[in-house]
Amino acid sequence: MTNSSRRNAQTWPYPRHKDFDEQLREANTRWFAERGLVVNPRMSYLLARWEDWPKNIILPEVAKYIEAEQTSRSEQCRGFPLHKYIHHGLSSQAMLFNLIGPLVIQNDLTPLQKAFQTAKIPWPGGQTTLEFEVENRAIFSEDTGQPTSIDFSIRGQSDSRPLFVEAKLVEKEFGSCSVFRSGDCDGRNPSGNFELCYLHHLGRKYWTLMDKHGFQKGPAGSSPICPLAMYYQFFRELVFAVESGGEFVLLYDERNPTFYSGTSPNERGLMPFLLSFVPALLKYHIHTISIQQLVAVFHEFENTQWLGEFEKKYALTTRTIDLG
Repeated sequence: MTNSSRRNAQTWPYPRHKDFDEQLREANTRWFAERGLVVNPRMSYLLARWEDWPKNIILPEVAKYIEAEQTSRSEQCRGFPLHKYIHHGLSSQAMLFNLIGPLVIQNDLTPLQKAFQTAKIPWPGGQTTLEFEVENRAIFSEDTGQPTSIDFSIRGQSDSRPLFVEAKLVEKEFGSCSVFRSGDCDGRNPSGNFELCYLHHLGRKYWTLMDKHGFQKGPAGSSPICPLAMYYQFFRELVFAVESGGEFVLLYDERNPTFYSGTSPNERGLMPFLLSFVPALLKYHIHTISIQQLVAVFHEFENTQWLGEFEKKYALTTRTIDLG
């Protein structure tokens, strides 16, 4: 039986996450080694100390920009959370700073605009600004703790819809509900009685706003299992975006089978699955674009010489999705 299982594993038609993860670990091990950086003795793709995170950023100017943003927002009593593992070579936050940060410090989002428009993602009109780590405690009444935070937003003139972008690299999920993870919730859907949800009892408006945007009338409302238990981050960020009058965008790596895997009609992955829980009208406000699509377009511009280091760090050598 063992031999049969092993043979069957070789014919599985979908990519495996562990292969992608290993590819990026090896690439970052080499990248750190080439620079003589001190790494964790057990994980050569992890810098030795959290405080070393600026060495995980390709351009020193970008690291300085991030530090300045931290200081500025601290003085304004606004959050700018750096992730616990930003010193990890596979950190999605560090990847995002490495990919988008250079455009921000050059004050030129034209490459990003062209990539989004090529992917048919509506770009905000007028003069645009990009902001990392976007929060708004008022939307869900998150008066304590870490509020809902989206990786970055792009805003234009007041009458255009902003973009709220969540970036994923090697993640294997959208974050789940901490109450469920802690064993304080059985995962039962509280759609018939919101008071069954501890977070609703605290005053959070997650379920109230999901009801407002039509989730109760579809599978998210009728399922016996709470959709927020395992996919808390996805629904929370989607509702955050639409409640803010904007669009939700997932930025992902094509090699990661977690979010997309396979092709139509047998497409798999979290995004095709979770879209089945989203009301029809809201689906028009959900978009996806890959890191590979951004890089392909960025190469058309002269001010993106840092892309070579980005490709080396993240083992990007080929594309698998046609831009058209």
